Amino acid sequence: MTPRFFESRRVLTLLLLAALAWSLTAVSWRGDLIHSGGFRAIGEIFAAIVRPELSADTLAIAFRASWTTVAYAAAGMTLALALAFPLGVLARSTTHQLAASIPARAFLAFFRSVHELVWAWLFVAALGLSPVAAVLALGIPYGGILGRIYAELLQDVPQAPIRALRTAGASEWRIFWHARLPMALPDMLSYTFYRFECAIRSSAIMSFIGLGGLGREIQLSLDDIAFGRMWTFLYFLIALVLIVDLWSTAVRRRLAP
Repeated sequence: MTPRFFESRRVLTLLLLAALAWSLTAVSWRGDLIHSGGFRAIGEIFAAIVRPELSADTLAIAFRASWTTVAYAAAGMTLALALAFPLGVLARSTTHQLAASIPARAFLAFFRSVHELVWAWLFVAALGLSPVAAVLALGIPYGGILGRIYAELLQDVPQAPIRALRTAGASEWRIFWHARLPMALPDMLSYTFYRFECAIRSSAIMSFIGLGGLGREIQLSLDDIAFGRMWTFLYFLIALVLIVDLWSTAVRRRLAP
């Protein structure tokens, strides 16, 4: 089958190369393109990678900041799941629920079209430096992303069991609970865990706007030129992501037939 024009690898490659060439024209190649002390600063930062600060005070701060980061990520993902599952179910493209599919997809597109940092600025402006701002800023866009993926996974399950149940007279909701959801659940869980990893990183990044957590501590360490302490917090962030990855692997193995 001949691929459609915009799905052709050659066309996509040419479009990406054209975008790269166009972006390079926007760079000012005159003057100091790189900060004169940049290479020295990079050297100092990476020299500290093997010398993290492991004092009791720094470790205590790292554990507290890690807890804050995980709490924001977990609460944000809880809100995201509360939005994503019902909207994802409604957003499936089926003739049986077309009237619900279109508005559900519109809501999901709206939620995910705005980056979590933009949501964070909006909610901080409205609510102040509150944990609620961080949870809403994570939950809304992640709900949109998860909902869209859930809709696609629920729609793309093998159709033979669906047809068999429909032929036997099963209702659409029985088909959903006994066929679509069980078949899509492993992939849905896998993607949800991946998004939880992303939520931890996003939670740390949002800390830079003053919401607390590992990102805030990393920023303060950079301001103080304390690169050893900065790497301590970065190692804690990496450890959190690895823990979620191991957890995800264990859950997928238990669900595997």
